[in-house]
Amino acid sequence: MTTELIQLRKHLRKKRRHVSPIRQKHAEQHILNRLRHLPEFKHAAQVGIYLHAFGEIQTRKIIEYCFQQKKSVYLPMICNMNQRLVWVKISQHQFYNQRFSYHPLGMQEPMASRGQHVSHLDLLIMPLLACDPFGTRIGMGGGFYDKTLASTPYHRPFRLGLAHHFQLVPQTLTREKWDQPLDALLMPQQFLRFKR
Repeated sequence: MTTELIQLRKHLRKKRRHVSPIRQKHAEQHILNRLRHLPEFKHAAQVGIYLHAFGEIQTRKIIEYCFQQKKSVYLPMICNMNQRLVWVKISQHQFYNQRFSYHPLGMQEPMASRGQHVSHLDLLIMPLLACDPFGTRIGMGGGFYDKTLASTPYHRPFRLGLAHHFQLVPQTLTREKWDQPLDALLMPQQFLRFKR
């Protein structure tokens, strides 16, 4: 990893953590308003999504809306054997009663022994640290999403990143051979589609 990339990660992590609660609420609502009209969201029956933990775009309202629309909601769980993500279907009861465990990396996970392969999902809503104008995504550095998506059919699931406006960086990020690009990026005031 280059010094420039290390600095960019550090800067964006800090900036993301310092987004005020009121700005987070507004961002989440604007994102949901846009998401509801996306064909890929409207037609998705199985939606994979994250539980926010580190200043990412918050997902509570999106998850609640998915339940209202009778969509199946899946949360990621890290498989310790291969460091890939599996997707665990959760119920409204689990969600509202916070039936989750804490992973050593700091995020919450569903309590389950097994999960589905990512190709089971129609839509995957992903967190990120940065994205460039070509859909190259930088995550938190564990490579979990990249490793997981490397084993999927090319067009399944649809990969949608959520971001604050400052996470869209103007410079072209170096895309390594293992990096898995996004199909689209959704921000509070902007939506971008990419050619994969």
